[in-house]
Amino acid sequence: MYSILAVDDSASMRQMVTFTLKSAGYNVVEAVDGQDAWEKAGKSDFDLVLTDQNMPRMDGISLTKKLRDNPKFKTTPILILTTESSDQMKQAGRGAGATGWLVKPFDPAKLIEVIKKVVR
Repeated sequence: MYSILAVDDSASMRQMVTFTLKSAGYNVVEAVDGQDAWEKAGKSDFDLVLTDQNMPRMDGISLTKKLRDNPKFKTTPILILTTESSDQMKQAGRGAGATGWLVKPFDPAKLIEVIKKVVR
C-alpha cells in the first residue's frame, strides 16, 4: 500500500484530502505545516508528498526544496495543492522540484487520477 504525507494547515482540508486518499486505498499521514511535515519525513518513507503552499512555519515551496535536498526524497513525487494559481507561483514550485501543481478546491477523482500517474 502506498503511503502519502498530506500537509495542510487547514484541518478541514486535511480531513477532505485524507478521506479522499484513504477511500482510494492509500495510507495517509497528516502534517499541520511544512515544519511538521519535515519532521515526519525524517522518520518514515513516503511514496508521495501532497502539500499546501501557504502555511505557517514553513510553506510548501520551502518544504519541497528541503525534501529535494534529502537523497531519500530526490525522486519522491511532490504535489502542491493550493489556492495559488499564478504562473509565477507554479514556476517557483517547479523550480523547487515539485512534480505537479493542483489548484483548490480539488476534484477528488482528479486528485486520485494525478496521484496514480505519478506514483509508481
